[in-house]
Amino acid sequence: MVDHQGGARSGRLRERDEELRTAEQALDRLCQDFEAGGTEIGELLVYASPAGLGKTAVMDHVRRLAKLRKTCTVLSGRGGERQIKEPFHVLKQLLLPVLGGLTEAERSEVFGGWYGIVGPAIGLVPPSGEVEQLDPQGVRDGLDYVLTQLAPRRAPLVMMVDDLHWADQESLTWLASFAVRARHLPVLLVFAHRNEFEEEGRSLQQQIESQATRRHVLRPLNPASVSELVRDELGVEAEDLFCRQVWAVTRGNPYDVAVLLREVKEQQLEPFEENVQQLHDLAAAAKGMTMDYWLEKLGARVIRFAWACALLGTDIKQNLAAAICAQSPAEAEESVRQLRRHHVLTTGPNGRLDFVHPVIGTSIYQTMPPSTRTGMHGIAATAIENSGGSLLDASRHLLETHPEGDDLMVAKLRQAATEHLAIGAPEAALRCLQRALYEPPDEDVRAEVLFEAGSAALLTDPLATVHQLKQALALEPGLSPDKRVDATFRLSEVLAHSGELIEAAEVCRIEAERTAAGPDRLRLEALHFMWIAWQRDEADGPERSRRLAALDGRISGQRSPERAVYTLRAWDLTLRGEPAGRALGFVEQATDAGRLPEGLGWRNTTWGFELPAIIGLTYTYTDQLNSAEKLFAEAITEFEVAGWSGAHRGFSYFLMGLVRFRRGLLAEAEDFLRRGLRLSERIAPDLPLQWDVVGVLCDTLLARGRVTEAWDLAQKYHFEPPYHPTAMVLPDAPTLYGKLLLAKGDRSGAIEVFRSVGAQLTKRGWFNPVWAPWAGQLALALAHDRPEEARAMAAQAMEWADKFGTASARGTAFRIQAAVSDGQLAVPLLEESVNLLTQSPVSYELACSLVDLGTALARTGRLTDAAEYFYQGIELAQNCGADVLVAQARRELARTGLRPNRLRTLSKESLSQHERKVAELAAKGVPPQRIADQLNVQLSLVHRRLAAVHRKIGTGPEGLAEALGLPRPEPEDTD
Repeated sequence: MVDHQGGARSGRLRERDEELRTAEQALDRLCQDFEAGGTEIGELLVYASPAGLGKTAVMDHVRRLAKLRKTCTVLSGRGGERQIKEPFHVLKQLLLPVLGGLTEAERSEVFGGWYGIVGPAIGLVPPSGEVEQLDPQGVRDGLDYVLTQLAPRRAPLVMMVDDLHWADQESLTWLASFAVRARHLPVLLVFAHRNEFEEEGRSLQQQIESQATRRHVLRPLNPASVSELVRDELGVEAEDLFCRQVWAVTRGNPYDVAVLLREVKEQQLEPFEENVQQLHDLAAAAKGMTMDYWLEKLGARVIRFAWACALLGTDIKQNLAAAICAQSPAEAEESVRQLRRHHVLTTGPNGRLDFVHPVIGTSIYQTMPPSTRTGMHGIAATAIENSGGSLLDASRHLLETHPEGDDLMVAKLRQAATEHLAIGAPEAALRCLQRALYEPPDEDVRAEVLFEAGSAALLTDPLATVHQLKQALALEPGLSPDKRVDATFRLSEVLAHSGELIEAAEVCRIEAERTAAGPDRLRLEALHFMWIAWQRDEADGPERSRRLAALDGRISGQRSPERAVYTLRAWDLTLRGEPAGRALGFVEQATDAGRLPEGLGWRNTTWGFELPAIIGLTYTYTDQLNSAEKLFAEAITEFEVAGWSGAHRGFSYFLMGLVRFRRGLLAEAEDFLRRGLRLSERIAPDLPLQWDVVGVLCDTLLARGRVTEAWDLAQKYHFEPPYHPTAMVLPDAPTLYGKLLLAKGDRSGAIEVFRSVGAQLTKRGWFNPVWAPWAGQLALALAHDRPEEARAMAAQAMEWADKFGTASARGTAFRIQAAVSDGQLAVPLLEESVNLLTQSPVSYELACSLVDLGTALARTGRLTDAAEYFYQGIELAQNCGADVLVAQARRELARTGLRPNRLRTLSKESLSQHERKVAELAAKGVPPQRIADQLNVQLSLVHRRLAAVHRKIGTGPEGLAEALGLPRPEPEDTD
């Protein structure tokens, strides 16, 4: 029998030596490099060609080569023309066998915290129900984690995907990203495809091929190879002209050659010159594979079974195909026998059926009359459900049925959409809901389906979400009152996240006016104020504040709408620079002793993440940094557990970076901010999130003394006027840009920026000196040329700081006043600054004031006092990661002739309580693991504390007891 991809009975592939040699060499490198200790040894091979040129035969051969290497783990998957809309179809084939076989201990190591996210996507476990809609990017991140853990444990790993052009979008998207990551793992990827990717897959194809170590394009066979095939199959007596004509009519396509030769044998045509004329007609009939062609070969009963198989695509269950075409087990067995005899079906290693070649499956599917096809898809969906399959499996068949206004069909499609959302496949969910709309649904549920469709498209197609939600709100009869409010919120949310904050606020205002008084109306009014609060510009800020205060005055209670109003009041007071205690009083009303109430969680779908973010930001700018950090840590954890890897998690990283910056933990702040920036780049350019992150990251780099890097970052992301067109940047963008100009030495440019932002914020009624410290920065910019005006601005900044009342605001304002004051006048101002900042959590600001006070004291001759403040400032600046401040302090010390570092003796007094406990046990000879067990902490924490102990007291284990004043352990005590 001739191999459809160009081999004969021997199994040898003709004209594919180079392709196979490349694969064999790649396998050798993988195994040898891994055995030698290599880890970042991944490669990608790609085989491309039109249909029938032998990709699958090459892949089969490579698979056999890989399996001959006993150390290799081989994972295989294949795209299917019928399953191209079935989410994660290819990844299930690839990963389910190996991941499903992990022990419980291995599963815990490989999945980490991603089991509840990745497991449902690949069919390992059903969705937990804890998260209604998984973020597709979160699923991809989880898959990345799982494979980076799996690869070293099953290395060397070979992952093969055939017919990649038919891979479902969810699998293809992940494979494209993994192709980049795989080179850093002990993994060989081998992909084969036709150049027939759907439109949305072409960019992913290019991304994959750009990562290929080697790409082979398979070519048709030459006349000599075809002649060999002819003589292998028909006998050595086949004449040259006959062989040449076989090559001509098939154009050297191995599959077409095989099919034609089978027809020649069935027709008992002698391979001689006089029969050459018949080859063209035989080839045309075999290639066309019309209904008549198959009926003549198979008969009506067998072709009906073949149709059922064509509906199912690949990996076909015989009993399911029999149920679809209503054949008994015996009839199905006979149909399978006939289809095998005619080289239509074959049996795979798992015992299931498959088409001998995808071309055959396509041909048989296309011969189905349209009415038969839609009817059988409906039967297939029912058969899958009856056999215990889920709507996830049945939904692709439901999509192909004819619309008939069937309420049950609508219900099934809606449920299938819900299940798709639960595994991170919103596009599949949207296809189900769009099909439900075509059914169509009854008028009383049409608005609900539109609402669900809009919600499903939220993460993938914001424009579609807006369109469908507006349609849902416009329908009469429409949504129920509570659903109507939910739809309005969802519409406003997607508008706001797309930068349309003005329209978002207006949508809520209009809907509030038509909603009866009560919790729903209050919710809409609160949302209206919330979206206004995030806008860059506002016509009448003070009037809006008065209206918000009036709304607050009309309510009482602790339901979520009231708590939302209290939250907005707190933020409004914070931005206006009113006494911080008033803002915190409203936060107390909005929270449960500082914890988010049930109705205002980070993943709450009633309000979104904006309200808890506002609570955290209020804490951030009122010196309650510990409370802010707890909230933002909860956000990161919740978003990671839920698999939300988009803007939500990016914003949580930004918030954590902001609070770490405020605390003066500059290196940690930079790390969180860069994580947020990477996520924002992955989503889309010019998002408000990107502006937020870049602004604070620039500020962080300035604090660390990396002025050029900060400026380059701002230029790269266009962090400059006019900023984001509609959204407010956190914190104030123009002030941050002015600080950049001032750091670059452009005082005149900075002055212009600060004056402009001052006028804008004053008009809006915002005077918070921490959120937008433009007045203090303007004072510094003016100090060189206009000292009197500088002192006036510093006094204004001091007035606003006194009103706001936080220690950090007042302490910083005193330092600004000192910077624009003459000589000895600066000393008492800086002493007060240090006194205040010592009572605040902002360590970088305190370090600045300590160094400035040391400088001022040194210049008045008080060198002993100056040295103490310099040393304190250096130590604190080092902890902050503010290298430039350390260098500044040491320059001042050198200028005055003082030592660059404090003289001190390392001692046990510098140990923390926890470090002391660990040190005492270690001094007694207790091993680290037993210390961990006794103290009920992780071993890694014991090692970290021991390292701190040895660093602080300046000795190794042998001198530990003496340094602590403890007796040396006896030898027998060290067991």
